[in-house]
Amino acid sequence: MATVSLGQGPAPAELPPGAPSAFGTAPPVGPSVSPATFAEAEKLLRVELTGSERAMAADSWRRTMASLYERRAGPRKAALETALAPASRWDPVLPGEKPGPERDRFLRSQTDPGPVPANDEDLAFSPLTRLSRWIEQRKLTSRRLTGIYLSRLEQFNPKLRCVITLTRDLALAQAQRADQEIAAGNYRGPLHGIPWGTKDLLDTAGITTTYGAEFFRHRVPSANAAVVKRLHEAGAVLVAKLSLGALALNDIWFGGQTMNPWLLEEGASGSSAGPGAATAAGLVGFSIGSETGGSIVSPSMRCGITGLRPTYGRVPRTGAMTLCWSLDKLGPMTRSVEDAMLVLHAISGPDGGDLASVPSKLDFDASESVQGLRVGYFPSWMKERPATEVDRAALETVKNLGMIPVEASLPDWPYDSLNLILFAEGAAAFEELTLNHEMDQLKVQVADAWPNIFRQSRFLSAVDFVQADRLRRKVAQEMARVFSEVDLLLVPSLRDEILTITNFTGHPSLTLRAGFVEVSQARSDWAPDPNHPLPRFSPPRRVPHGVTLIGRLFEEGTMCRAGLALERAFGVTDERPPGF
Repeated sequence: MATVSLGQGPAPAELPPGAPSAFGTAPPVGPSVSPATFAEAEKLLRVELTGSERAMAADSWRRTMASLYERRAGPRKAALETALAPASRWDPVLPGEKPGPERDRFLRSQTDPGPVPANDEDLAFSPLTRLSRWIEQRKLTSRRLTGIYLSRLEQFNPKLRCVITLTRDLALAQAQRADQEIAAGNYRGPLHGIPWGTKDLLDTAGITTTYGAEFFRHRVPSANAAVVKRLHEAGAVLVAKLSLGALALNDIWFGGQTMNPWLLEEGASGSSAGPGAATAAGLVGFSIGSETGGSIVSPSMRCGITGLRPTYGRVPRTGAMTLCWSLDKLGPMTRSVEDAMLVLHAISGPDGGDLASVPSKLDFDASESVQGLRVGYFPSWMKERPATEVDRAALETVKNLGMIPVEASLPDWPYDSLNLILFAEGAAAFEELTLNHEMDQLKVQVADAWPNIFRQSRFLSAVDFVQADRLRRKVAQEMARVFSEVDLLLVPSLRDEILTITNFTGHPSLTLRAGFVEVSQARSDWAPDPNHPLPRFSPPRRVPHGVTLIGRLFEEGTMCRAGLALERAFGVTDERPPGF
């Protein structure tokens, strides 16, 4: 290891032959700093130096540390391409742990879909499980179904603001091709001919992909994202690029706020707001969302749909906007549990463009019994907010179905500290836009929006980033312990700890409608603003409420088998938002 010098010795040119290089001997660069500079910076980083330590740090900073910023601020600047991922990669499977099921098996339900509804609205809200059977049996054409969804998108988008780009020409061409192929006996599978929409952070060749942000609103990629390619290959019909909160935060984009079909006075929640609203309102057959810290779970909960966040690494993110390399996940948003599995089956598998994507198996049998599955729950969480009577009733339903409730526990650790990783990676992903002040163009400029968070993140400590990464592994070890005792977890969907924990550990989740609650005030993703109070309701409004299952890594099949049984027992998925 090189010896360390604080720059007090001879310059490198004066060193004798064979002398090793040393820290602190580079020419001084950057602006001058003083002990007072460090005294103020200590407040941001919550460390404390002595007076002499501060003086030494200030005297040597320009020789020991300032040159480390040359990549960004020095004469030899090096650009980092958007697609360039960090060298370090999060692997959710700990050494010695089993990486999911040992076999590939996908057995969908074989029930008769019944007659095709004559009413367009009934067709629009039909689950993918039925739509796909009708198309397979040639009782319904993709052209008819696509026309219904295109009409509904045009009719209801002014209310919801969930569409960024309507892909009418592509959709009609794909629907015509699907009908021709199916008529010729070339049926590709359950997504063939099914209209879908994607959160507008998946690249679509020749079609704008805006990330919901002002400075990307005219961005036109030249290639399709991996998930888009797979859905095209499955014969699905892309009808719309759907809204997301700008750069995947909350539900406000350059076109306004996306609204909840069940309660038009509040946002749909984000950042997969468009997929949540469009799926809930029967404007698409299914949609693709993304999650970094709750962006599938929250809009699924708010809009009363099913959201499946896959295990980190199962679905490739090639061609998707990067917010956080070690956290971003893509997943289906649908109107029923089995629908979500049909979509997951089509989009799973590694892709060379995403270094974090891995080979995985998917074991799902829609008819397999759930008897004896051990369902963990946290007793204290079920007794306090955000849990409701719907959550507590769901736990009783677990017992009634023959599954076994098991009390679980987790240490009382500062799980929010893990968000240092999210903020640092996000600030790195959008560094240039932050430093050149393009972030100032975003519609929302409050303290809890990305522009401010990315600016603040410049002052996070690299040492604390590494320590947060070590805490992440410690948390993953705790989750491995929990899942050695249970097969899955039932949790309140928006419990902060479990949203943070499972996004950082990479565990899959399934959010599904379990009942209804009454709210007397509109809900928001944003920190409360006394100057802009949210609407209040008297009498209270009735809205859907969902519960969330957490599965073992890569065991979406078991998780969704339990979800399917719960969905049937709850019996609440068929109710539609009024007015749609």
